[in-house]
Amino acid sequence: MIKVYTSPSCSSCHKVKNWFTEHKIPYKERSIFSAAFNEKDVYEILSKSENGTEDIISKKSKIIKEGNYDIDKMSTSQLVKFILDNPTVLKRPIIVDDSKIQIGYNAEEIRAFIPEEVRLLARLACAKDLCKKYESCEHKKDYE
Repeated sequence: MIKVYTSPSCSSCHKVKNWFTEHKIPYKERSIFSAAFNEKDVYEILSKSENGTEDIISKKSKIIKEGNYDIDKMSTSQLVKFILDNPTVLKRPIIVDDSKIQIGYNAEEIRAFIPEEVRLLARLACAKDLCKKYESCEHKKDYE
């Protein structure tokens, strides 16, 4: 299941949710400000982040700028608690599935979340020998 970690006023979060809705891809929205956002969520995000805190923590956030925090020196449990206490430090949206993570909205990279079976169906429907408009097909770019 795809999870999208969001905040209410985030325009990129709205783009991501609209993209999944348009492509009829089910997802579960999780607000980073809700009580349901918990340690398990933060550990999942951290475990999938290739570059650790660099990928997910905004160094431009007010808390990081004004505080005297050295997140690189925090233990994992301290970091998780810090994030839960200060969710605004997270870059948004954060999209995760069983194996991938994407931070922010990127029109090209988000296509990686299209399920393989949907890609296969689209390839079959838009196959060169079956589709009369194959070269200009609007779906071709989504599923190649």
